[in-house]
Amino acid sequence: MKDAVVIIPTYNEIENIELIIKAVFSESKDIHILIVDDNSPDGTSDKVKALQNVFPGRLHLKQREEKAGLGTAYILGFKWSLVRKYEYIFEMDADFSHDPKDLIRLYKACAEGGADMAIGSRYITGVNVVNWPMNRVLMSYLASKYVRFITGMNINDTTAGFVCYRRNVLEALNLRKIKFIGYAFQIEMKFKTYLKNFKIVEVPVIFTDRTRGESKLSSGIISEAVFGVISMKLKSLFKRKDL
Repeated sequence: MKDAVVIIPTYNEIENIELIIKAVFSESKDIHILIVDDNSPDGTSDKVKALQNVFPGRLHLKQREEKAGLGTAYILGFKWSLVRKYEYIFEMDADFSHDPKDLIRLYKACAEGGADMAIGSRYITGVNVVNWPMNRVLMSYLASKYVRFITGMNINDTTAGFVCYRRNVLEALNLRKIKFIGYAFQIEMKFKTYLKNFKIVEVPVIFTDRTRGESKLSSGIISEAVFGVISMKLKSLFKRKDL
């Protein structure tokens, strides 16, 4: 995967960080990783710095002073990646809920299949989620159905966080106008990509809940998604050109 970078936001991922970095690098000798760490008190960034000596030129680190949200971490990563001319830019979690082996499938959907955005989808071929309690599966699945109904997007997994972008998508979007910072960030990025008429495809993946570390999902993040979608849709009707 030439000209590709995987952005991985982290906060207290010391149990996963070395394993996920090595797993990603095992998939391709050309791929790079950018870790965006929110000043993890558990030493996540120190571990990354040590690994930079093992993977010189391929493993990169941006440290932020405080925990500032998933969306702003990705925006920082997007801007960093665009300046460095990467052609394919990935979003990926650090906790192995996204299988590194699926990176090549998302990459091929863009590089060979002509997609501008490839989504690692949990719901395009049923419900492919492992180790989640049933209430969380239902919440996630119904949230995607709700978002699809409100926005009109023909996407089954609207809240997915495993995504490959062509750089032209991120260049076309006004990243300064991305409003949401939590769970709804993933929805907003897909919606604005959809409004720009880019080609979006879903690649079926199996999502496996983390076995190490703690989940960052909270009720506030969910509320942002549920109540923010209607506002986002209404604003798009009047400000469609200002994306």
